[in-house]
Amino acid sequence: MTNLIISSNRENGAFIEQLLHEISTGPIVTASSGNEARRLISGDTRPDLVIIDTPLSDEFGQDLAEITAVDSVGVVLIFRKDSSENIPDNLPQNVAILKRPFSREEFRNTVENFPEIAGIKPESADILTKIEEMRLINRAKCTLMEYLDFTEPQAHRYIEKQAMNNRRTRRETAEKILDTYKK
Repeated sequence: MTNLIISSNRENGAFIEQLLHEISTGPIVTASSGNEARRLISGDTRPDLVIIDTPLSDEFGQDLAEITAVDSVGVVLIFRKDSSENIPDNLPQNVAILKRPFSREEFRNTVENFPEIAGIKPESADILTKIEEMRLINRAKCTLMEYLDFTEPQAHRYIEKQAMNNRRTRRETAEKILDTYKK
């Protein structure tokens, strides 16, 4: 599970990273502005959890939260209590709000219980897992298309055939392909 922390305040960003290390074993990527975060997300970084510590140096962060919520499993938007009037009512379902200052326990509860906070039902969590698997397989297809000049159907067939021949899942096969070509 890849985590992305976006904070223009170094102290806040370091604190959030420390808290996240306590509860997550996945890699943590940091950005100091909305533009930097957008570049990371449009590149190879596919975060499962995005934490936005508002306000950012180049924008407030609400628009970024709405955009990243489309491609991410969840977004935690951190506001100061005195700026809570800026919190919109129509945020996507997978955006959780955390008001600063917050305790370690509040942070832990927000991140660990994110599916319940975001209103994601267990069936939806399964769907989100499948979507993540599809993203991984599509990245592997793109890699095969780039490095071996496969067409999309050829890349799809190759992954299917390798999975069957090696008695692996398509996900495991896609991960192996990405490990092989993305060194």
